[in-house]
Amino acid sequence: MSRIASLIIPTLIVTLVVTSHAGPARADSPDEYKQYLNAKPDDVVWWRDAKFGMFIHWGPCTMAGTEIGWSRKGERRGVPDDGIIPTHVYDNLYKGFDPYNFNAREWAALAKEAGQNYIVFTTKHHDGFCMWDTKTTDYNITNSPFKRDIVAELAKACHEEGMKFGVYYSITDWYHPDHRTENQARYNQYMLDQLRELLTNYGRVDILWFDSVQAVPGPQLYDMYNVYKLARTLQPGILINSRGAGLNGDFSTPEGQVGRFDNVRPWESAVKMRWLWAWTPGSPVMSFIDSMHFLLCCAGGDGNLLFNVSPMPNGAIEQPQIERLKEMGAWTRQFGQSIYGTRGGPFKPSPWMVSTHRGNTVYLHILDWEGDGPIRLTPIEKKIVDSSLLTGGEVDVKQMSEGIEIRVPTQYRREIDTIVALTLDGPASELALRVPFRSGSVAAGKKITASGTREGNPGYVVDDDFETIWHGDPAKLPLTLEVDLGEPITTERALVSSDDCDFHFIKKFELEYMDGDEWRAIEGKEVGRQWKVPFNPPTVVGYKWHVKFRPIKTRFVRLVILECSGVPGVREIQLFAPNMSDER
Repeated sequence: MSRIASLIIPTLIVTLVVTSHAGPARADSPDEYKQYLNAKPDDVVWWRDAKFGMFIHWGPCTMAGTEIGWSRKGERRGVPDDGIIPTHVYDNLYKGFDPYNFNAREWAALAKEAGQNYIVFTTKHHDGFCMWDTKTTDYNITNSPFKRDIVAELAKACHEEGMKFGVYYSITDWYHPDHRTENQARYNQYMLDQLRELLTNYGRVDILWFDSVQAVPGPQLYDMYNVYKLARTLQPGILINSRGAGLNGDFSTPEGQVGRFDNVRPWESAVKMRWLWAWTPGSPVMSFIDSMHFLLCCAGGDGNLLFNVSPMPNGAIEQPQIERLKEMGAWTRQFGQSIYGTRGGPFKPSPWMVSTHRGNTVYLHILDWEGDGPIRLTPIEKKIVDSSLLTGGEVDVKQMSEGIEIRVPTQYRREIDTIVALTLDGPASELALRVPFRSGSVAAGKKITASGTREGNPGYVVDDDFETIWHGDPAKLPLTLEVDLGEPITTERALVSSDDCDFHFIKKFELEYMDGDEWRAIEGKEVGRQWKVPFNPPTVVGYKWHVKFRPIKTRFVRLVILECSGVPGVREIQLFAPNMSDER
């Protein structure tokens, strides 16, 4: 996997071949290959319904307890070298790799128990080591002390468990001497030969998960048109992801974060359970609540979660990872009807709630509560004929012309997810996508002026929609977002939501109000900070800063960004009058 910036370990940000929101097949593709560039719509249905898969990063690198591929020091041909293990050491780790506790059936059974419906295994990472019995190179698992074909055993175990099976294959190869040289054609043939083995020798392969870390001018460099033709010919119905060196594939792959809501282009978030993709001793496992919120936010955004497991050098999966997966499995067995086989919406994701739907039922996944008041949703076109609290207890739902009011007694609110099921008088798929809450913010829809805009309409920060984002230009500090309330209004509470975790990029900011002819800082008590996943926060949720202050009567309020370490993004600025509860 390409590494991304995280809160805990600073990492190199690498440019991927395509963005996570790649569109349909290229219009300039040669006609003879167009039939191979996209899966048929029916072939994608199982994957959309599956929602939850297991990613596995594993190899000889675990002998050193370092990141797969990236810790290898040496020439990378176009990518800066910041590896920590000398090449001659890294490239010979396999000679001591003997994972005697590896049991493919246990891995597949664990995935099934976790509620995961497919497995994607790293057959070859950027370091070039092959985890199958390939005839193309001696640098493979059968030349290690273990001598067994890992891919063969795992594919068989998945097939026996009824689990869909996918192979991760890195187009990048820092070990191969011809990769990205004047002899690239020889490498391309090598890659075709390897993919022919993977797609011929192991039965049904459902997913081909490419990875690449170098931006390239187009698919011709790696002969990707023939790669796609080979894959679709050998494995009809196979799904191919969007990292195929210039081709868009069948689904996008945002990494380390929840993708933005998209119910047209299929997408899947690839997320680490631990700090690194590969096993490292002593690194913590993501908490249960954060793991579940990743899954729920992906489902609510109409995407999938590919959750990474990192086995130890001996081939066993460590107990904390097993326990986390079993916890998730227990949850999905009880409440999986609200995720599997659903589509995201009709309410767009917010920091507090995501929604899914199937048939005539809408599932509201309430992830965070504030106060004892009701949640108020925007109106929907269909009538609610029944309601229930899937997670147990009582719920009171009132549907009015101005919206939906939902009350759940405190004792029935769950820390992970409180699920309200609404039964409609018709298909939920016919509902229009909408912003979920009327925030009650007096700033909503008001005039706003911004300085230093990099991208995005400044109006996004007062539109009551946490999916929309304004980004400022860090080269033009200080940046301001000034809200004109139209007339002096008394407020006593504010909420600011950023596009990153804990204002990770916005290092210093102030909220100010106009007092006569002077701007004064709003000083008050911080009453809430919230982000969903502190390892790699889902951007769909973002981060909110909540402050309460003495009542201030003013017409103008502004956010001033004074320092930042990256591109600052702001989702919402909300202001609330005294005795006005947030109407969500």
